[in-house]
Amino acid sequence: MLGTTQLLSPIYFFNRYQFDRCCTVISQDFNSSNHLTYIRPIKTRHNVSLLLDKLLDNYNHHLRPDVGGPPTFVDVDIMVRSMGPVSEADMTFSLDCYFRQTWRDTRLAHQQVSKTDDQLSLSVSMLDRIWKPDTYFYNGKNSYLHTITTPNKLVRLFPDGRILYSSRLTIKASCPMELRKFPMDVQLCPLNMGSFAYTQSEAIYRWNKDRQIVIASGMKMSQFDLVSCPVSNYTISFKHGNHSMISVRFHLHRHMGSFLIQVYGPCILLVVLSWVSFWLNREATADRVSLGVTTVLTMTFLGLEARANLPKVTYPTALDHFIFLSFGFIFATIVQFAFVHYFTKNGFGELYFSDMTIDDDEDDEQLDNSDEGFPSATNTPSPTAARKIHPRDVYNVENHLRNMKAEETAVVQIQPDDRSTPSQERKKKTQKKTQKWDGKAMNSVSKIDKISRIFFPALFIAINLFYWYTYATPTSE
Repeated sequence: MLGTTQLLSPIYFFNRYQFDRCCTVISQDFNSSNHLTYIRPIKTRHNVSLLLDKLLDNYNHHLRPDVGGPPTFVDVDIMVRSMGPVSEADMTFSLDCYFRQTWRDTRLAHQQVSKTDDQLSLSVSMLDRIWKPDTYFYNGKNSYLHTITTPNKLVRLFPDGRILYSSRLTIKASCPMELRKFPMDVQLCPLNMGSFAYTQSEAIYRWNKDRQIVIASGMKMSQFDLVSCPVSNYTISFKHGNHSMISVRFHLHRHMGSFLIQVYGPCILLVVLSWVSFWLNREATADRVSLGVTTVLTMTFLGLEARANLPKVTYPTALDHFIFLSFGFIFATIVQFAFVHYFTKNGFGELYFSDMTIDDDEDDEQLDNSDEGFPSATNTPSPTAARKIHPRDVYNVENHLRNMKAEETAVVQIQPDDRSTPSQERKKKTQKKTQKWDGKAMNSVSKIDKISRIFFPALFIAINLFYWYTYATPTSE
């Protein structure tokens, strides 16, 4: 039986169940007036420390588990937190992930310390005292471990000797890209991992049966959509033996929005702008040539800018084909005007207004000269008075001068009965020129332009339908 003073001791009022579970009595002093009782925890810090010291006693962390026996199985799973950027110029991709590895080391098997906790959370410094697999990424380029504010690592030890090792990594790996359908392509970016030194007979890598690749909820990429991420196991051969390797392939489908705004839309507008020359007067040579040259130069700059961030591959991409198509149509409009200018000026009646002005002045001089000799019926008019020059007969300056020399030798006699006053002659000539120069003859439209107004847009639309059907249709892997 306990005394009254012991019943009044504060330690006695401590919950007896919790006391028996977590504490043990070291000593009691009943002769002292304070009746102090000294306690310490059990099966926690002291026992765990003793357990770890016992497990690590004579433990060689340089040797793998079951050395000389069956291979060690390393189960891997990855949780992807974010992806990007994906660089076409370097052909690389980056991802931020939790990289988890699980293996079993029978040397660390122990009895369960607590009935509620079936695992021990160990310090990161324990990794330096136990064996861990030498995992590396075969196609990795520049990967690193996050160390802010402390190294982002996690270690768990299970009673059966299983060890969970998790770390947060940013991995930059190479991604061989096929850019023939760029920017309507689907890229398969692999991530291959395995042991650097251990062969397949010593360490075998495999994906965790419960989970392989976990994508964080709400993860988005600026330029791609993550379609799927299938996993697989491989065996790769080296000179010193075969190595076990696991791989995951990220299926990335590219977004088209930015390219429609920055490349495809401006290219189509430039092609349509070049067709404005079909509605311009064919005599407006400077306007049509300047419009064609401007669109060609703009198209050239746009094509060079679109390929600035692309690698210099040996094959044309889908974007190159569209730029070449647009450039070809713009260049064809300039060639079309060359045909219009050459074929319609000889035979279809293109008018040169400068020549018509010269003819008007010369005709006025002829009429003035005829006034001086009008009373005499036998007077012979000036040789140039009988000359008839029409705009349709003037091809160039040489033909014009040649006709003038030929007509200067001709002498035309004016019969008295056919004589008319100078005002009547001037009125007749004005009426003839008005009939020849009015209407369609003053601003004629070439038949080639009329055909081009329908042919060029129809051909461009047909080629575009074929282009988008060929490249935008998804293909089965």
